[in-house]
Amino acid sequence: MTRLRLPDGTALILWLLATLWVLVILLLVALKPAAISLSTVTTILQFSTILALVALGQALVILAGGAGIDLSVGGIVSLSAIVAMLLTKGGLPPVLLPLTCILLGLLLGFFNGLLVTRLAIPPLITTLGTLFVYSGTAVAITGGAALPGTPDWLLGWGRGVIYAIPVPFLTLALPAFVVAVVLLGRTSWGRWIYAMGFNERSARLVGIPVDGTRTILYGLSGALAGCAGLVSVAWLGSGRPNIGYNLELESLTAAMLGSIAITGGRGGVAGVLAAVLLLVTLRTMLLQLNVNTVWQVGIIGALLIVVLLIERWSQRRR
Repeated sequence: MTRLRLPDGTALILWLLATLWVLVILLLVALKPAAISLSTVTTILQFSTILALVALGQALVILAGGAGIDLSVGGIVSLSAIVAMLLTKGGLPPVLLPLTCILLGLLLGFFNGLLVTRLAIPPLITTLGTLFVYSGTAVAITGGAALPGTPDWLLGWGRGVIYAIPVPFLTLALPAFVVAVVLLGRTSWGRWIYAMGFNERSARLVGIPVDGTRTILYGLSGALAGCAGLVSVAWLGSGRPNIGYNLELESLTAAMLGSIAITGGRGGVAGVLAAVLLLVTLRTMLLQLNVNTVWQVGIIGALLIVVLLIERWSQRRR
């Protein structure tokens, strides 16, 4: 039996992203040396934790093909954080707040998956609709105000730092990516995901449970967004209904920058983490230099186009 060969373009993407990251750091050192400090590193990694968790879920959904995409991740981050805080204020034991965030994200993600697989609604339409539902609900039930009251022990975890590295990055984001790398590269389930993205019809013919796997992936995307909601609560000290704003586009950008093919079946999640670090570093540099937000979005968009063109050129060469 012929084994499915995993894609081999991730190394080039990692090299490109590392080179760009070094250039960004050198540019910041040249233009504003005072901005380079351990506190800046901590801030970059703290912001990266939230985006990395969301981008990982986005990458898994896209990898499985079927025009898969999850535009609702920002809404899930906000709604899971808000509902978990409301339940805690309503009498839920504070120790269950982390589990509540993750379970809420999982349920919201599964709902997306069921709409896509059972009702055959296109993923773009499904998740765009649920994005508005989830985000709107988070704002409606809070009136747009933050919900304070995070337990002290959770604040200690969310704001903890070890050698300038945030504890949530070490204990949540990095382990999630390690598990994803192992699942995708070392297990049959990971091979199913690549096979679905490469050729869904063939995957169905050889007996891969495509619909069930896709539903689980949407659930995992939701659970990872719920983890991001937990990190936001633990770091900021409150549940904020707008914390997930624009995360759907940023996570999609990170996934594509990190070598995930938008058609599925090709790419690796290690590149996604590298892309997240580059994006957050670039945005931090632009903020330090007081660059207008409009230009920030344009620069990041141009970066995405350049990297994708280089990657497409390398494919043709191969």
